[in-house]
Amino acid sequence: MIVVTGAAGFIASNLVRKLNDEGLQELIVVDDFSNQQKNRNLIHASYALKVHRDDFVDWLGLHYDQVEAVYHLGARTDTTEFDKDVFDRLNLNYSKALWNLCVKHQIPLIYASSAATYGGGEFGYHDDHELVFDLKPLNAYGESKNEFDKWVLQQEKEPPYWIGVKFFNVYGPNEYHKGRMASVIYHAYHQIRETGKMKLFRSHRPDYEHGEQLRDFIYIKDVVEVLYFFMEHHPNSGLYNLGTGQARTFNDLVKSVFRAMNRETRIEYIDTPLDIRDKYQYYTEAVMDKLRAAGYEQPFYSLEAGIDDYVRSFLLPGRYR
Repeated sequence: MIVVTGAAGFIASNLVRKLNDEGLQELIVVDDFSNQQKNRNLIHASYALKVHRDDFVDWLGLHYDQVEAVYHLGARTDTTEFDKDVFDRLNLNYSKALWNLCVKHQIPLIYASSAATYGGGEFGYHDDHELVFDLKPLNAYGESKNEFDKWVLQQEKEPPYWIGVKFFNVYGPNEYHKGRMASVIYHAYHQIRETGKMKLFRSHRPDYEHGEQLRDFIYIKDVVEVLYFFMEHHPNSGLYNLGTGQARTFNDLVKSVFRAMNRETRIEYIDTPLDIRDKYQYYTEAVMDKLRAAGYEQPFYSLEAGIDDYVRSFLLPGRYR
């Protein structure tokens, strides 16, 4: 059986669907399952067993011989959360416990890291291991992810195979429960539908025009293809970026949403909230050489194609899933 933690969440629920589409039904889905809205993401999923997050470490210690691989995608992902203890408990220490069990029982582990580990990008966006110890994340979430990456790289004993995936800006269906942390595409669609316009953050740096801040946006359909590739092909263990390798502006993104909705573009620029202004990334772009060298050859959705599919296939009234 294959374990997926955070299974009711955005990325993990899409991975469950991908695994089901590949004929894999014997899944162990792990989450806290307390958010009924979020649980909608698993309504149509096929799986063998649900295990509460708080019980899973003990469960794995008893049933390790039934587990073929672990996708550890569960985490506290709120970049505006400032309580370090929350991240230590849910992101760092919980991940260490799973790593140690996967080492002890020789279970392959694929886990979620984050592009938030790169901070302001002063060291670039290369997934080279030697850079990990120099990185300076801008928030407690990014710090928790980088602390685990550093801890992993210091371990003498490893699972038989492991991958840490540095997700960049992922968007797509099943993110509706994320609130403020949902993608800009999701928020743009709803703002445009309700007000006819979209608000974007002003630039507070002289070297960027308003709305010209850049991100590497990747569609969830590409993300789950890569996650499945890791399990099927077992490239070298290590940290891997997962973006498209092409940064795009928020202006480009919002214009694509307007086009997909057949609406006239109307953008209003507002101040970046003070609580995140000094921690705001103005540019991210994944260096994708390692994944390509590992044999992943599929092209990624362009921003325009991904947004068009997301809006028309999932977000338009009556089509959202």
